[in-house]
Parts: sequence; structure tokens; C-alpha cells
Amino acid sequence: MYQKEISDREAGQRLDKYLRKLLPEAGSGFLYKMLRKKNITLNGNKADGSEKIVAGDSVMIYFAEETLARFMGNGTPECAEYDNAYRKLTGIRILYEDDHMLLADKPAGILSQKAGREDISLNEWLIGYLLHSGFLHQEALKLFKPSVCNRLDRNTSGIVLCAKSLKGAQLLGEVLRGRTLHKYYQLYVKGTVTEEKLIEGYLEKDRRYNKVSVVPYGTTDSYIKTRYKPLRTEQDKTLLEAELLTGKPHQIRAHLASIGHPLLGDYKYGDKEWNDIYRKKYHVRSQLLHAYKVVFPELDPPFEAVSGRAFYADIPAVFALVAGE
Repeated sequence: MYQKEISDREAGQRLDKYLRKLLPEAGSGFLYKMLRKKNITLNGNKADGSEKIVAGDSVMIYFAEETLARFMGNGTPECAEYDNAYRKLTGIRILYEDDHMLLADKPAGILSQKAGREDISLNEWLIGYLLHSGFLHQEALKLFKPSVCNRLDRNTSGIVLCAKSLKGAQLLGEVLRGRTLHKYYQLYVKGTVTEEKLIEGYLEKDRRYNKVSVVPYGTTDSYIKTRYKPLRTEQDKTLLEAELLTGKPHQIRAHLASIGHPLLGDYKYGDKEWNDIYRKKYHVRSQLLHAYKVVFPELDPPFEAVSGRAFYADIPAVFALVAGE
């Protein structure tokens, strides 16, 4: 007999979904048959698989050891890539952490998630960190895999939201989809901006070049809305705060460029000659775009620690370096 107590990280999902993760080599039909025969029970009682499991629940499986081992698969997941990412990716700061979520300050130059098989990203770093800290053990990765919940471009720095538990993933997914979590950026743009504005449009994607353009008409799915306000005007540029009211890839970069204020250091959507000046003088090699603040909505337990709170990531030193030019 095998007994497993449900942890906070696994709570909140249906029992049948949990069993498919725990016993990946067993078919769904077989699992339902075992539930009907009470060879698998929940808290000692018969279950049909539709029950939502909570922390402290006990799942009991009455299989022979060799049968259990066969259905569980080949042991624990391979963790070398997580350890490698944790050791290699430096400069990542943890701004906040509890049992359900972690807020990381990602430096420019690090991927949020893998783009290719050989990549290492913040996602692998997160799991490596949790394994090294003792919060997570290898066996638990079969049942729930922590992950980043919002992506920043490789060369955009700042706050990335990470889920440590299923409850955390569900909560962060909900506030991101519902746009009740507010995300703010600081960025340098070309030219003088004197007024706060709300701009709207639609994104049209060129998949060949992984580039978008802003057009006046489009589908609901391509609609974008960005609010910005000037923080400081300098000789040839303005420091802005921008809030994403929708969340599309490259939204800020394309949207500001479309109204004549491209980001400093952005070679994809910006002004090459202007960027070259700052690249030569200050070694600015990527867009100066930093996700510096998130504000959570009012939340119920177990998320009262972040309810209504704002979190900040320090502005990178390169922003101060180019100031005043």
C-alpha cells in the first residue's frame, strides 16, 4: 500500500488529474476502474476522481510494489538542467517569496522561458533555486512543476511573477487574465513627451521576423491599450512610466515607436542612428525597458500577505548612466 498526503503545492486540482501525474504510465480508464474498486481511495473513502483535493488529504493506493513502480514510471525527473541554470544565471534577485509565489527581479539578457531545447531560462533557475533551498524535492516535480507566469522579453529587465504551488499558479493566472494586477514599466524614449496619454490600437504580427506593427483596425485578440506619463524630460529623450492595460508581446516597444517615440536601445523598433550614439558612448546594447512595479488587488486568504500591496524592483544602473544626456 502507498499513501501520499497532499501538500499545499498540489492542492486545488481534481483527484483524477493528480492521479494521472502521480501514475503517468497508467491509463485513465484503468485509474477510474481502480477508483470504482476502491483500490485507490481518498481519505479512506471511495472516490470517483472528480473531487477537488485539498492540503492534508490522504490518497491511498493498494497496488503491489512492482505494479506501483511500473505505473509511476522511471523515477524522479532529471534535475541537472535546473541545477545548471541555478548556478549559471546570476544577478537574479528575489523581491518577495511565500509558500505560493515568488517575485523575481530578472536582469536584461536572461530568457523568462526557453525558446529552444538548449536554452536556460528563469523558469529552470526557479526550479533549481527551490530544489537547493529545500522547499521542493525531486519527487514533487512529477506532480507539480513551478513556473514563471508572465514573460518579459530577454532584454527587458524587472519583475517576473513565479508560481511555487498550484494555488499560486491559479491565483496569478487569474489576476493576469483579469488584469486586476497592475504592471508598470520605466523606459527611455526618443524625443520630448509632456503629457500623460492613453493610446490604443491593434497589433499585426509578422511571424517571419518575429515583429509586430500597430494598425488602426484588427480583431479583439489583437487589441492593445497602453497608458504612459512623463517622469523627466532630458535633452533628446524622456523617461516615461508606462502601464500595460493589455498584455501583448512587444506591446510597449511597438506602441511607443508607432507614435514617434521609440525606446532607447531598441534596434528592432527604434532609431538605429540614435541608438548607435548611446551604444558607443554608454554601451547601451538593448532597450531600456524595466518592469519596475506591480500592484496586487485585494485578495482573500491564503494570499493576504500580498493583498493590495505594491512591489518594486530597483531601476538598473544604466538608466542613471544615460540620464542628463
